[in-house]
Amino acid sequence: MTSEIEERIESLKELGARIEAALPTEVIRVEMALDELQVIAQRPSIAKVLTFLRDDSACQFKQLVDLCGVDYPEREERFDVVYNLLSIYQNHRIRVKVSASEDTPVPSVTGLFNTANWFEREAWDMYGIFFSDHPDLRRILSDYGFEGHAQRKDFPLTGYKELRYDEELKRVVYEPVKLSQEFRSFDFPSPWEAMDQQIARVLPGDEKAEGNA
Repeated sequence: MTSEIEERIESLKELGARIEAALPTEVIRVEMALDELQVIAQRPSIAKVLTFLRDDSACQFKQLVDLCGVDYPEREERFDVVYNLLSIYQNHRIRVKVSASEDTPVPSVTGLFNTANWFEREAWDMYGIFFSDHPDLRRILSDYGFEGHAQRKDFPLTGYKELRYDEELKRVVYEPVKLSQEFRSFDFPSPWEAMDQQIARVLPGDEKAEGNA
C-alpha cells in the first residue's frame, strides 16, 4: 500500500512539473498539499489554466467536481476561489486556487464546465465573489431580499434581518433581528482548552464528583 501511495505522489509531482512548464506565466506555483497536487494560478488566467488541465493529454481533468470560496478577512485579497477537478482517465485529482478581493472580479468558467454555473452563483451568494461574464449571476441559496453574504467571517451569526409570515398582511415580512437576551460570557475554559493548560488539570465540575466520593 505504501509503494502505491508513493507512486501516486511521484506521478502527481511529474504532472505538476509538466503544468509549470506549459504555463509559466499563468501559474504562480505548483505544490503538494496533504499529498494532493495544488496549483496557485493568476486570477486573469484561470480560464486558460483550466482549459489546459481539461484538454492536455497528460491531464484530462474533464470534471469540475466543486468550486467554492474561502474567506481570509485579514488579507488584502481576502478570498480564495478553489476549483477541484477530477480526471477519471488518469485517476487523479487536482486543486486550483486564485485569490480575489471584494472589488476584483474572477473570470467565469461556465463556458468550460457547465457545473460552474451554480457553483459560481453559490460563491457569489455566500461570499460576494463576483464572476465576470457569468450568464446569470444571482443568489441561489438565500432569498432575493437577503442582505450581505452569510459565509463571510465578519457576518454575524444571527444575521441582520429575520422573516416571518404576517397573518394580518397575509404575506412574508422582514424585520430586524431582536435578541431575547444578551450573549452570555462563560468564565471557564472549554474542556479541550483546560487540558492544554499546565495549571488546569481539573475540569470545571470535577470537584462535585470528589465531594460525593
